Amino acid sequence: MKGFTTKAIHGQRSKPDAHGALRMPLYDTASFEHPSSREIELAFGGKRPSHVYTRISNPTIEDFEQKMRLISGGLAVLALSSGMAAISNLVMTLCEAGTNVVTSRHLFGNTVSLFEHSLKPWGLEVRYVDMTNLKEVEDAIDEKTRLVFLEVITNPQLEVADCKALSALTQSKGVPLGVDCTVTTPYLFNSKEFGVNVEVLSTTKYISGGATTVGGVLIDNGNFDWKKSPKLAEKAKKMGPMAFIATLRMEVYRNLGACLAPHNAYLQALGLETLGLRVDRSCENALALAKQLQNHPKVKRVLYPGLPEDRFHKLAKAQFGGRYGGIVCFELADKEACFTAMDRVKLIKRATNINDNKTMILHPASTTFIEYSEEEKAKMQVGEALIRLSVGIEDLEDLTEDLTQALET
Repeated sequence: MKGFTTKAIHGQRSKPDAHGALRMPLYDTASFEHPSSREIELAFGGKRPSHVYTRISNPTIEDFEQKMRLISGGLAVLALSSGMAAISNLVMTLCEAGTNVVTSRHLFGNTVSLFEHSLKPWGLEVRYVDMTNLKEVEDAIDEKTRLVFLEVITNPQLEVADCKALSALTQSKGVPLGVDCTVTTPYLFNSKEFGVNVEVLSTTKYISGGATTVGGVLIDNGNFDWKKSPKLAEKAKKMGPMAFIATLRMEVYRNLGACLAPHNAYLQALGLETLGLRVDRSCENALALAKQLQNHPKVKRVLYPGLPEDRFHKLAKAQFGGRYGGIVCFELADKEACFTAMDRVKLIKRATNINDNKTMILHPASTTFIEYSEEEKAKMQVGEALIRLSVGIEDLEDLTEDLTQALET
């Protein structure tokens, strides 16, 4: 199989279904029976591939993980309960008190909160840099750095960093590069080709098939030597390239209870089958709306890497193959103008999510970034005049009509 959608639909079953079901059945169970005491001992010891408890593994979840591995080209995949669970499990697997993460302030609001309010008190140092400035990133990395982390297209700033250049830098320093690729998915961005070591995805978004369920995945691309990671060095001597995912599954992920529900895995595997079709439509709509917003007299500025005038356009075109995601951000006169326009939409939904089938509109400063001070929001470039539009797959003329009447009134 070569095609992305063919892989997403057919996958590669490790075992045939007992009844010949074309779709992996939903194994909505917590535990699994074993034929003997010796068999269950081997399973718990990791010496026999077998499911013992859904908090660790489950056939339906495993099927989803294998499809994600196939479409991404990664070495191994672990599915988790949410995108935030994926990020926290990544950090806790690689870092410990007294070490540091090099990241950007241009992150989703909850991700910044995770670093600032949840992980810092446990002794993790967080170093914020401009990911578009390689010298600044290099200067921040030292012998205590355990991870460089960023978003492939930042939300809501829509900044694009050069992943290939960042990878060359982090590899030279012996530090893994982790990238949140939620807004692109493996359909738009081959993270392994651009040197990303661990890809993070909130599968709640595009992958779930229309925000049906919450979930996340971590994809180990198999291109980092885990013997260079102090916390995994000893395990890497025994497990080799599987040290990261194995440590996650048998320690961090298991102990934190961050497992994806089998029902969610079933729906997300179903969502994968139409992922390419939906992403194409979303990107087409987003580019068309961005161009229209550019010409509207009430719009002060439009942020979208698909626009030729955008400062990240050339890099985004090279990394994402001529498609630029489904998020468009634009600025109006002030917060009041934003609220007025949002209150006037009839088809577009006022809701907090991205990459749904439905188009959604949000004022980030008063919602997903509400916990931050004005000074902090300024550093994150989340202004009061900024609106985020997550563009869905509706008919373009209907979206255009709704957005136009909302802005004109």
